[in-house]
Amino acid sequence: MRAQLLERPGPGAVLAAAELPDPAPAPDELLLRVEACGVCRTDLQLARGDLAPRRLPVVPGHQVVGTVEAAGAEAPGWRAGERAGVTWLGGSCGRCRLCGSGRENLCELAVFTGWDRDGGFAERMLVRARQAVRLPAGFGAVEAAPLLCGGVIGYRALRLAGLEAGQRLGLYGFGASALLTIQVARHRGLDVHVATRSARGRERARELGAGSAGGYDEPPPGPLDAAITFAPAGEVVIAALSALAPAGSVVINAIHLDRVPEFPYRLLWGERSLRSVANVTSEDAREFLELAAEIPVRTAVEEHPLAEANLALARLERGEVGGAAVLVP
Repeated sequence: MRAQLLERPGPGAVLAAAELPDPAPAPDELLLRVEACGVCRTDLQLARGDLAPRRLPVVPGHQVVGTVEAAGAEAPGWRAGERAGVTWLGGSCGRCRLCGSGRENLCELAVFTGWDRDGGFAERMLVRARQAVRLPAGFGAVEAAPLLCGGVIGYRALRLAGLEAGQRLGLYGFGASALLTIQVARHRGLDVHVATRSARGRERARELGAGSAGGYDEPPPGPLDAAITFAPAGEVVIAALSALAPAGSVVINAIHLDRVPEFPYRLLWGERSLRSVANVTSEDAREFLELAAEIPVRTAVEEHPLAEANLALARLERGEVGGAAVLVP
């Protein structure tokens, strides 16, 4: 099978085109023929070395829609020909207190797709049946792929923000994940303020129902009850914190952040809080996909053939992707 391999991460690193043997599923795994795989900023951070590698070489890609070609003997409920979705969470122990309380995303033995396990920048891949998710009808493979990371992690961040209809939410950064999150937030009756450097992003935010939009240094029209930061920059976190009402929270939606600058305690005073969102659970994915079909959530995609994986990563790094880049084998 054809695949794109990450062999040596670092600044300017490129993926290598490779011909690999077709993988064979273990008893608890599914073999998927990849239909589409979204390109995530985490893939870029892995390639550039911002995240330390866990396995090399590795096939990146963790927003995957595929068709089941074979199922292991311990993968009941799945049949050849069915569609399955793959997320960042590649597996967990299933036995610890965190897994037992629905927090498999925090399991100390968790493994991740495209980091510990080969991902979807390939024609075929394996997924543990317990982590595979079913896709609702109505979504094509290319439009569904970005939902499986940007959509799900945005949904989890919104849930952790804990807002009710009528409250004001700030979205700081307006890339692929925020484009999906705003649709859920508006569906739930939230008043949304978007902060982004991009003039086109501010225009797009208003088209999607944002009540206000501005730059990172522009205050919202009123204090925020909560904010979600998507940009991997600590300065943006402080900008969001500065805009919070008392008892508000900033949810940091990033696996890698450059730093959090020093800030005066008065910004945190008033029972404000900072918290991170770490990974996703399989249940997050199932809940979000059902909701996405109900709303319905619409995705903006830029389609590339598998051979253009490096081009897609470079365009993402330069901020040239208007939505989400998706690779199609």
